[in-house]
Amino acid sequence: MRKRRCAMVVAVLLAGVAGVFAQDRTITIGVSIPSADHGWTGGVVWNAKKAIADWAKKDPKIKFHLVTASNPAEQVNQVEDLMMRKINTLVILPYDSAPLTPVCQQVKDAGITLVVVDRGLTKPISDIYVAGDNPGLGRVSGEFMAKQLKGEGDIVVLEGIPCMINTERVNAFQDVMKKHPGIKTLDSQPAYWSTQKGLEIMENYLQKYKKIDAVWAQDDDVLKGVLQAYKESGRKDIKFFLGGAGSKDIIKMVMDGNPLVPADVTYPPSMVASAISMAVMSANGESLNGFYQKKIPSKIILQSELVLPANAKDYYEPESVF
Repeated sequence: MRKRRCAMVVAVLLAGVAGVFAQDRTITIGVSIPSADHGWTGGVVWNAKKAIADWAKKDPKIKFHLVTASNPAEQVNQVEDLMMRKINTLVILPYDSAPLTPVCQQVKDAGITLVVVDRGLTKPISDIYVAGDNPGLGRVSGEFMAKQLKGEGDIVVLEGIPCMINTERVNAFQDVMKKHPGIKTLDSQPAYWSTQKGLEIMENYLQKYKKIDAVWAQDDDVLKGVLQAYKESGRKDIKFFLGGAGSKDIIKMVMDGNPLVPADVTYPPSMVASAISMAVMSANGESLNGFYQKKIPSKIILQSELVLPANAKDYYEPESVF
């Protein structure tokens, strides 16, 4: 009996000591993201900085190292440098999947928790994956356009960068359009999520096609160029335009009831902030509120939501750069 009691006391003391060490343990999180080379990535950088500042106030024991890269090679070097800083966790939005996968494998092999955002890797090695719903973005966009057109009309499409994300969006959009044979897609070209490219392609579309009923620009940066081209053309035939991602400028148009921009579809750059929160919670051994499982889910997909004038204020972030 005495031996059992002594064993229990030792166990309690050890648990207490372990708790103290756990509380005193410094968490060092590296955050590696692309530089702000267009509006959406600008939003990613802004949201990452905001999330880091918020967590620094909540828990000063957490250390962050944020780096931004202008190309894949630079990001690989930065991740290697972060590993030298003895990080516990890496949050990374890969500039490009293939060249970043090997260095992320090194991170994984070193026992560092790997949280991947948006652009997945070529191997399923992440501990946590946080992304938007790319097929959902295409599907929601297609459903809205089909409803607005009442199943009839001629449309043009401006895609993103030719990649897996773009393919998922476009395929889902086209699957919806197959259910509406009265809607004809006149043209579909990659606009590389670029405002300038959107302007150039839309200028060509307007010269090539005498009648266009609606435009799916897929991305709000592209949509800005498209709207400029349409305004400068002086044409009045296009009923509406639809972008995506939820930039504050486009959301404001929806809020204000702009008839040319009746809606938008979300693909929030704030997903990087959610990923940073998941990294902190995972490092602290916490689980999501309401989850019975003890660990953070390995895959979190954020729903693509339709933004209309009635709910646009809920998505408007006036302080954001995007």
